[in-house]
Amino acid sequence: MSPLPDDLAALKDDMVAFIEGHGLSRFPGFIDYEEVQTIGWKSEDNPEGWKDFVELAKAAGAPFLIMDSWRLERDELDATIQRLRNTEFTSDEALDDARWLKTYIGKTGFVQLGFAHQGVVMVYEAATPWYERYQGILEMADDFAGFPMDESDDEP
Repeated sequence: MSPLPDDLAALKDDMVAFIEGHGLSRFPGFIDYEEVQTIGWKSEDNPEGWKDFVELAKAAGAPFLIMDSWRLERDELDATIQRLRNTEFTSDEALDDARWLKTYIGKTGFVQLGFAHQGVVMVYEAATPWYERYQGILEMADDFAGFPMDESDDEP
């Protein structure tokens, strides 16, 4: 069972207060692992591990923390469900999974903190199980959308 709640909005608010309480600024941005060299924080299933991360950023002399969060919006989920419906390869189970996520509309499922240190970006992330499930559905929709559809039965 996840030590995190289904909605990370309160966690995000706590992070903002804690970061500002330590005299650090926040830079709104997403750290893309494919774009910069990163090291991920291992919190060992400690839901309060992010506090250690912020304190480490301060001790390392970081002038600010990079912060991002993601909230499930109805139009985004509806668009994903529509993409799944428009592919030949989508199962009823995948569509049911996507529809099940409507329970989480308006909830924050992902929070990311980071700071640069000596050419590397240190990253802390928290994600709900439903967010991970949503990411899997997005990947499936992207994968299925990439298949070329040859509607002719003629073979060359």
